[in-house]
Amino acid sequence: MKLLLLGGTADARQLAQGLQRCGVDVIYSIAGLVRQPELDCRVLSGGFSALGGLQQFVLREAISAILDATHPYAQRMSATALAVARAQGIPLWRYQRPPWLAQAGDDWHTFDDWPELAPLLHARRSVFFTAGQLTQAFVEQLQAHCAAGGQRQILRTASQPEIELPESMTWIEDIGPFAIDSERELFERYRFDALVSKNSGGAATAAKLEVARERGVPVFLLRRPLLAAADAEFSEAGLCLDFIAAQALLSA
Repeated sequence: MKLLLLGGTADARQLAQGLQRCGVDVIYSIAGLVRQPELDCRVLSGGFSALGGLQQFVLREAISAILDATHPYAQRMSATALAVARAQGIPLWRYQRPPWLAQAGDDWHTFDDWPELAPLLHARRSVFFTAGQLTQAFVEQLQAHCAAGGQRQILRTASQPEIELPESMTWIEDIGPFAIDSERELFERYRFDALVSKNSGGAATAAKLEVARERGVPVFLLRRPLLAAADAEFSEAGLCLDFIAAQALLSA
């Protein structure tokens, strides 16, 4: 079996390492926007556009299965991978870590798309954005709803914002995992009264939710996108690893 693993998360790196130990021939693909993984398998960085697209790459490399272990919000990549797998008649398996679940004391509000959010933040004075890259359209909408009240925003991302930021928004460059003490210090410094995030799941960036719970700060979470069903889906890395290792043995 020759497996193309679409990664970009810590879970994906761990799966690649585990599959290698099981003797699976793995090609690990990553966008490469933030940092490069240190893996013994072949690592493809920068996507497939320069290689003629994902379908051409799958054909040229004789890929026999795809494992989609991208970020839960990488909707476009997941859809493309499924379409290519179907076109080539190969299986598409998917691993997604479980979402965060609300606990006692949480004040969570979910929204389905960015246009819904700005009106919900109208009365907030200091908003912490930890939801990745924002769109110019949303930032302009946010200003229209919230600028008159003197709201300020802190945007934390791992890479340079792709949009023009308004004067009210300050960018912090940082990448997880984030410790609870540093998150507490950040909440105290900026006196956040709202937190905006995606429901990414995992422990690396969960500390902000704990601090929001401690301080009674409402959390606004972008709901995960719904994806078309894969041939097999996993939320536990160990089960995913065992399944693919067994498939590799069957195809040997």
